[in-house]
Amino acid sequence: MAGLVAFALLLAVTAYACAGGADYGAGFWDLAAGGAARGRRPRRLIDHAMAPVWEVNNVWLVFVLVLMWTGFPVLFQTVFTAMWLPLALAALGMVVRGAGFALRKPVRRLSRRRLYGAAFAGASLLTPFCLGVAVGGIASGRAAPGTEAAARVWAGPAPLAFGLFTVAGTALLGAVFLTADAARFEAPDLVGYFRLRALVALGAVAVTACGVLLATRGDAPHVWQGLTRGAGLALAAASATSLAATGLLVLRDRARWARFGAVAAVGAAVFAWGLAQRPYLIPTSLTVADAAGDPQTLAWLSLVSLVALLLIGPAVALLYRLDTRGTLEPLADSDLRGVRPHRGGPADDGG
Repeated sequence: MAGLVAFALLLAVTAYACAGGADYGAGFWDLAAGGAARGRRPRRLIDHAMAPVWEVNNVWLVFVLVLMWTGFPVLFQTVFTAMWLPLALAALGMVVRGAGFALRKPVRRLSRRRLYGAAFAGASLLTPFCLGVAVGGIASGRAAPGTEAAARVWAGPAPLAFGLFTVAGTALLGAVFLTADAARFEAPDLVGYFRLRALVALGAVAVTACGVLLATRGDAPHVWQGLTRGAGLALAAASATSLAATGLLVLRDRARWARFGAVAAVGAAVFAWGLAQRPYLIPTSLTVADAAGDPQTLAWLSLVSLVALLLIGPAVALLYRLDTRGTLEPLADSDLRGVRPHRGGPADDGG
């Protein structure tokens, strides 16, 4: 039963990495869009594309926290004690990011729009980096049970490499999805704009992935061994293959299909890390069996998780489908005035 819950936890982490990662990546490109005039059109596209779905991605984060806290209380206590600083920064980033995204659109004063936009964009970089650092701290085994909070737990080669890789992965997801959104909103200039950034992000993912492998070899030997044999190696190879396919699809102007390649690359990478740690949750000090809670609690948790997934999964999938097909549109000022917006929405109005 503990193994089943651990697998569900890995699935939830993967879902959050892929779904939430695309939104964090959009925020990254918001940060890199330049000044107000230069970045106006990309930022309007980002707002328009994210509005229908950005908040629902936190569902997967709730799953992760509930499964950790209830199913593996020792893991929860260990991780949040040893790495409270990066995790607190990640949580702060989530709050600031949501507030910035929600508040920057309705305000009219340019100074406040810039302030809220900077909060959204900066937090979109801070949060995935800190979450990646925490994953690296787990993979390196530094966050062992009983470890006190210290910078050495999360500031080593593996945590920092995982943090950079996470940022690069979110940037790739964001750029690929925004390329498809630009095509959907009939903005060819933005298609080329985000296609170039998708290719740059793809190169960054390849470089940081090599950095992760080098760091794990010396700083996380158990994970290194898992990534170089068996299921870990197969999934790492699948991630690399999906990454190459994504680049080819982007080059051939197949952004709609490139989204699946980017999601597969990130998802396979997360699964490769998870399976490389077997049978540990924290190598090599805390196994799945040792960290598991009461068997009866695990049984009920498995049942509740299954019911929740059966109810929430199809609803979230339908929401994503409606959004990517252009069925959902955020309310615009022109709607309030009774004026029908252009087909392209924010991508067609000059910003």
